[in-house]
Amino acid sequence: MDTSLQYVFGGVAALSLLGVWRSKHRVAFLLAVLSFLAAATAAHYHAFWVTVSFALGGIWSLVGALPVMDLAWRAKTGFVLAIGLLAALSVWPTVESVSGGMVPCPAYLSENIDFRIVAGLDLRGGLRLVYTVDVEEAIKDKRDRYYDDMRQQLATELGIHSGDKPATREEFVKLAEKVRVEKPRDNVALLQLTFADAADVAKIDEKFLRRFAGEMAMQRTGDAKVVTFKIRSDVESSIRERAVNQAKDTIGRRVDELGLREAAVNVRDEDIIIEVPGEDEKTFKEIREIIGQTARLEFKILDDPADFFAAVARQSSDDELEKHPETKGITVGNVEGGVSVGAGQTKNLHYARVVSQPGESMKDAKKRLQEWVQTLNVPDDHEVGYGIVYDSNPETLQPKEVGWRTYYLWNKAEITGDMLRDAQATPDQSGRGIGSWYVQLTFTEAGGDHFEEITAANVKRRFAIILDSKIESAPVIQQRIAGGRAQITLGASDTESQLEEARKLELVLRSGALPAPISPSNEQRIGPSLGKDAIGQGVKGALAGSLLVLIFMIAYYHRAGAVADVAVLFNLLLQLAVLASFGASMTLPGIAGLALTIGMAVDANVLINERIREELRAGKSPRAAVDAGYEKAFSAILDGHVTTFISGLILAQYGTGPIKGFAVTLIVGILASLFTGVVCTRLVFDWWVRGRRLKTLDLG
Repeated sequence: MDTSLQYVFGGVAALSLLGVWRSKHRVAFLLAVLSFLAAATAAHYHAFWVTVSFALGGIWSLVGALPVMDLAWRAKTGFVLAIGLLAALSVWPTVESVSGGMVPCPAYLSENIDFRIVAGLDLRGGLRLVYTVDVEEAIKDKRDRYYDDMRQQLATELGIHSGDKPATREEFVKLAEKVRVEKPRDNVALLQLTFADAADVAKIDEKFLRRFAGEMAMQRTGDAKVVTFKIRSDVESSIRERAVNQAKDTIGRRVDELGLREAAVNVRDEDIIIEVPGEDEKTFKEIREIIGQTARLEFKILDDPADFFAAVARQSSDDELEKHPETKGITVGNVEGGVSVGAGQTKNLHYARVVSQPGESMKDAKKRLQEWVQTLNVPDDHEVGYGIVYDSNPETLQPKEVGWRTYYLWNKAEITGDMLRDAQATPDQSGRGIGSWYVQLTFTEAGGDHFEEITAANVKRRFAIILDSKIESAPVIQQRIAGGRAQITLGASDTESQLEEARKLELVLRSGALPAPISPSNEQRIGPSLGKDAIGQGVKGALAGSLLVLIFMIAYYHRAGAVADVAVLFNLLLQLAVLASFGASMTLPGIAGLALTIGMAVDANVLINERIREELRAGKSPRAAVDAGYEKAFSAILDGHVTTFISGLILAQYGTGPIKGFAVTLIVGILASLFTGVVCTRLVFDWWVRGRRLKTLDLG
């Protein structure tokens, strides 16, 4: 097909060249020649939309070369014609699918125009996903922030630290000798302070309590050395409610960035319900992956000098671990050579590793390793992180995920996702791998300053980049890093997988992290929420109302009414083309929005026709009446459209699902109505009064 188009456009360019030679409109014909030659070249290189753009530009130029009216009228008419042809092309594949093939679309267009208007959830059904928000994790996060704040305050009160800067790790070690701050695993809302000297309990004075009493309640125990702080019940309820609502908003942004504007996201207790129209299983799979990612981003310093798993290796031999099913595949004591532990020193480092067993998923293998690590005595100010272990497939030479390994970390997150301004998938130009990708992170101003400060204080230490509790990489900080930028490399997967993963990661990081993990609790395919009869009646009502309006215009305004009807139908074509280019899902409220904008488009023509009538009654000539009629009607038309446009913007901003679909349809319809009502009909009236020089206008 592209080859045929080359010859067609080349032939039209040759004919246009004759116009350059013989016509007085040489500039217009010359533009047509250049446009059609560019279209032929684009067709040769199979650039569909470039071909369409230049071909329409050529048609516009040819209209400008016609020996009728003045140049301004010809230019406007050519533009309207080009826009109409573009709209018709855009809608044609949709018309074919809606008509069930009764209006066939050429295969060439169907293959190159990949967007369609599809029926929405209420018209054809789709997928309902239910996720449960782990609100306990949100409460635990709140408790952990108080843990850091309380240790900082205690270090100051006990004279170990002074100044506004955070206490150092050495000062926290000294603090642990005087008071142990613990986070009980069985109660995520509780902090327990155990003082070495009962006299130091007096440091928990009114000044100390003022800082924490707003959301935490102090509780005394039978032991004079022990004080507990618990998050208040009303604060817990507020955290739960806020976590669910934030999760809803974040999921909504992710769904919107996927282009699924008609998807509905709702809340029920601690559940998030997502309803997505359609039948495409590939799209549904992508939605599950994007929604399910927490996108919790953290940067934590590794405590390599402690070599925590060296002691574990001495206590647990590999042979003993292999004897038990729950620890099978776990090895302890493997050694990495030459890991930097700061101050220019290196050390052979121990870690634990698990290899997934036959038939065991990576998720289950990680769970087994985590359950085993929980039996170890990990201090409260530390934690164990997990990263994927890869092995090369001997057949394909492609990296393959085979298990997990541990990292020993300080549990304080030095940098978190809320310090992030932007994330962008970027090709790797460093030469580490041809076609490799990574995700470039840009921090906020405050986040960038903090990142620079942390890297300066931890040169030659490893900095773990953790996403959703998985360590993506743990590079060594070689020097202070200024500029507020960092990057996440994407493991050892192939180039295509890296690109797909990078784009998904970019999307979830830009839309924001979920305030707490979510887990799928239910999934089901759903049918149309409206019955077949209700859908049919709604569509019939919209069509009947529109048809009656069009008939009334012809009956009341005669030839001018017919012009208005053509403009209204052109308006409808433009709306459908714009919606199709968005890949919009048409719902019943969307159909109502189309019917409403048809009424508004007719209203604009009524105002214009009535103004022209008034001017004719006043004795003005047809040409003067048309000029004055459009001029005087424009302000009223603009006011009506602007107020409705503002309403549409508000609905689009705060509405969800079908309401947003109605608003988008309304906004597009208003813009199309202004164009067709004020510009397109004016071209016809100008042709009557200036081109044909009619002595009377048929306005009924």
